[in-house]
Amino acid sequence: MEITKVVSSLLDKLGSDNFRTKESVSIGAQLHRLLRSAIIEGEIKPGQSISEIEMSKTFSISRQPVREAFIKLVEERLIEVLPQRGTYVRKISVKEVLDAQYLREIIEVAIVREVALKHDDGLLDTLQHLLAEQEKVAPGDSKSFLRLDEEFHRTLALYAGREYCWRVAESIKAQMDRVRFLTYDFASPIAGIIVEHRNIFEAIKAGDADRAEQTMRSHVREIVSSLPKISGNYPEYFVAE
Repeated sequence: MEITKVVSSLLDKLGSDNFRTKESVSIGAQLHRLLRSAIIEGEIKPGQSISEIEMSKTFSISRQPVREAFIKLVEERLIEVLPQRGTYVRKISVKEVLDAQYLREIIEVAIVREVALKHDDGLLDTLQHLLAEQEKVAPGDSKSFLRLDEEFHRTLALYAGREYCWRVAESIKAQMDRVRFLTYDFASPIAGIIVEHRNIFEAIKAGDADRAEQTMRSHVREIVSSLPKISGNYPEYFVAE
């Protein structure tokens, strides 16, 4: 999709007032959030150029908040500035995806073990509701499913009181999420992920920390086995390493 069309789509998301002035976060933070989602969800493709000037004009804002958003995206390794060439969405690095998976596994396995050892009916009700919502997602609706998937994992982290750990996990798994948006074929994968989520839920409900840990570890490792095929199917989106 051309960048102008992507930006138009982002403007639609913002509504008629462009940036929501009632929000407590800055314009730069709002723009960062929108561009980050667009990159992760594949609306802005790996290798596509992205311009501070263009964003500033399109959103009718000064270049300072755009620059703030771009700096954060560079720090997250989602865009890169190439001297004398411009700014581009970074292609996906297999090594960085695997590094992100490694760190995510450490964090989320520890969290689910903690939750399994100490949980209550309120948490179980919330998880059950999220599972039910996941089962309602229409085939092909990757965005809805992945957001519910994210909420399932986030709920576990917040219940354990590990909000900072979740923010770290959320940041490092951005590269993983870019791959995930490339690869769902919506035939069996979603059903399989729901089964894995339900197995995690059942282990927590039973208070079986060992089973919860093992199930979560297997769940977050799925990308390791599928990544070589994915990068082979979409070579134009991956950096040569």
